[in-house]
Amino acid sequence: MRNSLIAMLVVLALALPQALFPQAAMPRMTSVEPANAKAGDTLSVAGENLEKANVAELYLTDGKNDLKVAVEEQTATGLKFKIPGSCKSGRFALMVLTGGKEPKLIEQPVKVTVE
Repeated sequence: MRNSLIAMLVVLALALPQALFPQAAMPRMTSVEPANAKAGDTLSVAGENLEKANVAELYLTDGKNDLKVAVEEQTATGLKFKIPGSCKSGRFALMVLTGGKEPKLIEQPVKVTVE
């Protein structure tokens, strides 16, 4: 009986911080259309947890240089952005700056080629 009480208390102690301080959902992009674009084009991204609370900013990155893009529309399952006129040609990954108290830059597994 005592062992089961201790086990229950351990489970509660581990679960309580998760219940009191839930983590923000991790944004995940699954596709971008079109995959090839030019400066000035508007692209659509599909995924999950892409709402403003989870995605504060969006960037194109080549691994060395990051270029912030303007998000035109944003929902939980998608967003639209425009390729800036200053964007050079090349292949770029999309990268998000998460929202919340501890923002993080997270490179996404979707890529776009700018011509």
